[in-house]
Amino acid sequence: MEKEQYLGVSVSPYTYEEIIDDLQRRIAEGLQSTVIAVNPEKVITANRNPVVKELINNSTYQIPDGIGIVLASKMRNGDVRERVTGVDMMGRLLKFAADKGHGVFFYGAKEEVVRTAKEKLEASIPNLRIVGYANGYVEDQQALLEQIRESGAALLFVALGSPRQELWIKDHMAELPNIKVFQGVGGSFDVYSGRVKRAPAFYRKLGLEWLYRLAKEPKRIKRQLALPKFLLRVLLER
Repeated sequence: MEKEQYLGVSVSPYTYEEIIDDLQRRIAEGLQSTVIAVNPEKVITANRNPVVKELINNSTYQIPDGIGIVLASKMRNGDVRERVTGVDMMGRLLKFAADKGHGVFFYGAKEEVVRTAKEKLEASIPNLRIVGYANGYVEDQQALLEQIRESGAALLFVALGSPRQELWIKDHMAELPNIKVFQGVGGSFDVYSGRVKRAPAFYRKLGLEWLYRLAKEPKRIKRQLALPKFLLRVLLER
C-alpha cells in the first residue's frame, strides 16, 4: 500500500503486524528504519514548520497515532484501518526484540522514570534484553553514542519529546550503525514506568483516549482543538 498524505504530511497505512513484518525484512537486509507517530496536532505543527514536515515525511513509518488520522482516511476512502499508537508500537517492538534476541537501548526521560520503565518491562516481557539506558539529561553526547554502540543494541527508543527526539535521531543515525530501528516515544517511558496511567481499554477501543485525557487534564483543551481544525482542513482540501 502506498502512503497517504494529509495536508502534505505522509502517513503509513500499515497495521502493527505489517510494520513488524516489514521491519524484520529490513533488519535482515541491514537497513536502518525510523518510526514516528503522527496525529492531527503534529500535522498542524508540520504545516507551520517545514523542518518538522521533512522529519515526518523522511521517516520509514509514519504511524497513525491519532483518531483524527483514522477519520481523515475514512473521509477519503483511504487504507488506514486502525490507530497505531506510539506506546503500543513500542510494546510490540519490545516483544519482537525479545522473540528475536535483539538488544534494546532506552534514552531519555528522568533517571527514575527510565530506570523504572526498564525494570518493569524486563519483569513483564520474557527474554527481553535491555542492554543499556541513559536519562535525557546526558551532557556528553559523544560518550552516550559510544555507550549505545558498545551495547550492541539493535533497537533504540528515544524519549526527548517531539520534535527534539526525531531531530536527535536524524542527527545521529549515521553514527549508530548497529541500531536498525529507531523510535521516538515521547512519554512512553512514563507509561511503562507506571508514573502515567493510560485511558481504560474502553476509551482506547472507541478512539476516545483524547476525551479521557481531556477530562483528566482540562488544560489540554488548546491542544485538542487541533483535531477539528485538522479535519476541517482535510475536508476543504478535497
